Amino acid sequence: MAYTAERRNEDGKNGPPAEYDGPTGMDPDGVIDSNWNEVVDNFDDMNLKEELLRGIYSYGFEKPSAIQQRAIMPCVKGHDVIAQAQSGTGKTATFSIAILQQINTQNRECQALILAPTRELASQIQKVVIALGDYMQAQCHACIGGTNVREDMRKLDSGSHVVVGTPGRVFDMISRQVLRTKSIKLFVLDEADEMLSRGFKDQIQDVFRTLPNDVQVILLSATMPNDVLEVSKYFMREPVRILVKKEELTLEGIKQFYVYVQHEEWKLGTLCDLYNTLSITQSVIFCNTRRKVDYLTEEMTKKTFTVSAMHGDMDQRERELIMKQFRTGSSRVLITTDLLSRGIDVQQVSLVINYDLPSNRENYIHRIGRSGRFGRKGVAINFIVEEDKRTLRDIEQFYNTTIEEMPSNVADLI
Repeated sequence: MAYTAERRNEDGKNGPPAEYDGPTGMDPDGVIDSNWNEVVDNFDDMNLKEELLRGIYSYGFEKPSAIQQRAIMPCVKGHDVIAQAQSGTGKTATFSIAILQQINTQNRECQALILAPTRELASQIQKVVIALGDYMQAQCHACIGGTNVREDMRKLDSGSHVVVGTPGRVFDMISRQVLRTKSIKLFVLDEADEMLSRGFKDQIQDVFRTLPNDVQVILLSATMPNDVLEVSKYFMREPVRILVKKEELTLEGIKQFYVYVQHEEWKLGTLCDLYNTLSITQSVIFCNTRRKVDYLTEEMTKKTFTVSAMHGDMDQRERELIMKQFRTGSSRVLITTDLLSRGIDVQQVSLVINYDLPSNRENYIHRIGRSGRFGRKGVAINFIVEEDKRTLRDIEQFYNTTIEEMPSNVADLI
């Protein structure tokens, strides 16, 4: 990947500072590895605009979370920032607040561009930006595939302070010259690890090339594999790093269990046995393939269990409707693929079932992070067959956690 050389560190070196500790940037003894020491534990002490503060408190925030206490200030002060924190800790609000503090709402041009890996996440970020920027009259447009191109062009052409979108559609709009980049001051890559694993690397590069040379870059991710840190070298100038170590990534409030099932086809019966437990709360069931989602939905429906399903083959309207039903609680059990494993915040989810163990262990934390958001309690249940035993041990080691056999009173824990 040949990013423009002027975006590399000003000392001419091609990467992180010399004291950088190994590829994951993790200090085995410290929870937080950072080259930024300021911690501000109160929104009032961040010197934010009055209207923005009102938006933050109206949104329901009282006290900044750990990542917000550490990352909002360097972002607001204009530094390039790499921030890593687990799902559900307030990453979206971290960069949204930094953006809203820095934009000038008198200027209708786009001043901040946020890229996200899925349409659902982009739409959710848009809602957060609009809610926090409510008293500032901040305009935020979601630029995503599956929507009307003409409508998108019209909205962008008339101007929006913040644009959030998926890489393909955003680059298309830049190419058509309706998304003008000359006034963009901030560029945010959310869920950077997922972006790169989905093969958006070239599209991100294409978008980045169109941005002003002095653009501020904020990169967020729940895991920091090597390719993310590699890419950050080219994007960023002496970034402030706020990284939590891998062992701290499992979510404290989530109890994790496994159920051993002798044969794959017996999983369905096990799930039906658990249905009453599922529908007490709101639950998400993860499968590894779209075909499995369809199969499971069909079988459960045949047995008169009420479930919803969602995956990437569905059109945008259908996906939005299903998410709306799930958010409002009219649908209580949602069967999905990893499409939903990142950033979709449904407050009431307190049970996640991995019908299939995730095919890559990084996704485990994103899936179980759907429950127990922002410190709430949650339960994760993993269905495993014989060949999954090793993968389960691997996940336990990777996250330094223990996954126990499911007790018979699991409903009491939810």
